[in-house]
This record gives sequence, C-alpha cells and structure tokens, in this order.
Amino acid sequence: MSIVPFGIAWYLAENPGKVKLGTNNGELISPPLATEVSDFIGYDAFSTENLKELQGHWLLVNLLPPAECVPACQDGLYKTNQITLMMGKDIARIRRVAILFNKQQALSQQWQDDARLLKVSLSARLQEIITKIEGASQPGALLIMDPLGNIMMKYPPDYDPYKVRNDLSKLLRISQIG
Repeated sequence: MSIVPFGIAWYLAENPGKVKLGTNNGELISPPLATEVSDFIGYDAFSTENLKELQGHWLLVNLLPPAECVPACQDGLYKTNQITLMMGKDIARIRRVAILFNKQQALSQQWQDDARLLKVSLSARLQEIITKIEGASQPGALLIMDPLGNIMMKYPPDYDPYKVRNDLSKLLRISQIG
C-alpha cells in the first residue's frame, strides 16, 4: 500500500500532460505576447477614431483570416457579442476587436454597423505576434488580451462562450487593472 502513492507520483512526473492544472478553460499563452496600441491600424473611419478605447481595457480579439469570412468567423463575432452582454456590470471593462487579415476583406452589414466592435487591419508587427500563437490563424479563433496589451489566452474556433465568460469573470475579479 505504501508503494502506490509513489508509483502514481512517478507516473505523473513522467507524464505531466496527463493532468490538467488550473481551472481555466482556455489555453494560457506562456509567456504572454506583448502588443502596443500602435500595432493596431483602424480598418474603417469609426475604428480609427476609437482606437484609444483599446488602451486600459480587456480585449476579446476575434481573428478573421484572409479568406472570405466563413460561418466560423460570423459565429465567433456573435459569440463575443453575447459574452460581453453576459458580463453584466463588467461590460464597461471589456472591448471587442476583430482583426482582419486582408485589407479588402468585407464583413456582413450586421458587423459593419456594430458600434461596440472595433475592426483593425493586420500590421506587420501584429502579424509577427499572431504567427507565434499556435492555431491562431484558424477561422473563428479567439484571443484574450489584458489591459497592459499582453495576449494571454487563446480559444479554438469551436469555443463555448460560457466557458470564456467564466474565465473572463475570474480574470476581472482578481485583476487590479482595467
């Protein structure tokens, strides 16, 4: 009986991927990737005027790859809209951003008219940062950026908005910034 705990400990030490540590649902990006507001280029006049809104807020970043925005992208934009609405009193601490990889890429009229969605073009520095993130070029992927500009969490395209909301709620609860 006394050998069993040592055997389990040895197995877990040899296979650390078998145990999920932490309570987060998304995947932490370690170390976080630092960005600056100057890395974001407004896609349209509205977004260019309101880029200052990105500073000091938590960001839900939708990645829209170069191809025409497939249903996964539309679904991702809809989910982030619903997540912000689910946040209740913390809605003022969150901003939504859609990164368009292609300057000629068109969004549906519904997302073009969304006053809470900032649309940005992909700058060279931002593209360099995003290529470091595994799986970020998939249509509908989601990133969470902290108020200091660090990309710190990622979610696959088929993420559950309730799990993202839970992670975001925890982050906002313990955060002293933004």
